[in-house]
Amino acid sequence: MAAISIASATAILKKGGGRYLKAGGAWIYDNEIETVNGEFEDGDIISVEDFDGFPMGQGFINRHSRIRIRMLTRDRETTIDEAFFEGRVRDAWNYRKRVMPDISSCRLIFSEADRLPGLVVDKYEDVLVVEADALGIKRLLPVILLKLLTVLKEDGIFIRGIYERSDAPVVKKEGMEPHTGFIGEPFDTQVPITENGVKYLVDVAEGQKTGFFLDQKLNRAAVARLAKGAEVLDCFTHTGSFGLNAALGGAAHVTSVDISEKALAQARRNAALNGVADRIDYVEADVMDYLTALQAEGKSYDLVILDPPAFTKSRDAIKAAVKGYRHLNTEGMKLVKDGGILATCSCSHFMNPGLFTKTLKEAAHAAGRRIRQIEFRTQAPDHPFLWAADESLYLKFLILEVRSWKDY
Repeated sequence: MAAISIASATAILKKGGGRYLKAGGAWIYDNEIETVNGEFEDGDIISVEDFDGFPMGQGFINRHSRIRIRMLTRDRETTIDEAFFEGRVRDAWNYRKRVMPDISSCRLIFSEADRLPGLVVDKYEDVLVVEADALGIKRLLPVILLKLLTVLKEDGIFIRGIYERSDAPVVKKEGMEPHTGFIGEPFDTQVPITENGVKYLVDVAEGQKTGFFLDQKLNRAAVARLAKGAEVLDCFTHTGSFGLNAALGGAAHVTSVDISEKALAQARRNAALNGVADRIDYVEADVMDYLTALQAEGKSYDLVILDPPAFTKSRDAIKAAVKGYRHLNTEGMKLVKDGGILATCSCSHFMNPGLFTKTLKEAAHAAGRRIRQIEFRTQAPDHPFLWAADESLYLKFLILEVRSWKDY
C-alpha cells in the first residue's frame, strides 16, 4: 500500500493571498504563496499558514500546477492517516445513501465537494471507474480505494472490477501523463446498468468521461414525465439516454441526433435493450446543420432536447460560448410547436446560471418566442456543489414551455 507522505514543510501565504480559500474554497494558487519553508516533494501533504502565522490547514502541494495547493483540511492538528481517508470515504457513501433515490449506479466521490480534491469515483452497478486528476490524490489511490471497497462491503456491495480513466487534459497540468487501464483483474468493460428503469451498456474504457453522464439522471426522469404522446427531437444524444427516457415515457416517436457514429452505435444497442428501437430514429449529423435542414422542411416537435457538450472550458472563451448557446437555442426554439417544450442545458461552470438564463431569454427574443419556465434543475445530488466553490456547480438544466408572441 502507498505511504501517506506528509512533509515537514509550511507554505506561507502572501498578505492578501488565499482569498478563494478564505471564502470557503479549497484551492491556493501559485501567485498567492510567499514562500515554502522546509523540504517536500510534489504531491506531499504540507501545512499552510497565512502571512501573519495564522494556521490555515493542510493540503497537497504541486509545483507543476497553477493550483499550487489543494486543501484536505482546515485543521493543522488533524492527523492525516488511513483512518482520515476512511472517514472521508465513509462520509461520501453515507451522503449518497441519504440523498439518492437509487445508488446502484451513482457518483461515489466528487472531488472537492467530498473533501478529496482531484478524485472522481463513479459506481456502475458492481464496477468502479476512477479519475485522479491531481498528483497528491493519485499517489494515494491504493489507500483510498481499499477503504472504499471496505465501506461498500459493509453494506453487502461487492465490486468485481475497477477501471482508471485519468486521461483528462488537466492531468498534464499536474505534471502527470494521462493513464487508463485496469486496477486489478481485467473484466468486460461493456457494463450493463439500469437507471430510471432504462437499461444501458456503459463503455467504461472508451466512453466519454467515465463512460456515462450520471449527473443527468434526475433530469432524464423529468423529461420522461413530459414525453407521453410527443414527437421528440433529441439533439447531441450521445449514447441515447434522453431519447430512451422519452421513448419509455410514452413518446410517439423520437429522432436522436449526434455527430459521432460510434456513440450512435452504442445508442442503437441501448434502444434494442429497451425494446424501443422501432420508435427511435438515429441520425448521424452535425446538430446545427440538421436544425437548419429541419426548419427548411417545415418540421416541428412537441419536445426538443438540447444537451450539448461544454462550449467553453475556460473563462477566456466565454463570449464565444454565449454566442454558441444563443444560436443553438434560437434554432432549437424555432422547431418547438406552439405550446411545446424545450429542455436545454449547459455543462460549463463558466456559463453561470444567471448568464445562461440571460442567454436563453435573448435566444427566445431572436426566435420570436415567449418562454415560460417549468423547471430549473442542476446536476443530481450525487454530484453535490459547494456554495463556496463555484466550479462545483456546472450543470444548468431548464425545461421551458415555448409559445409564439401572438399568444400573449
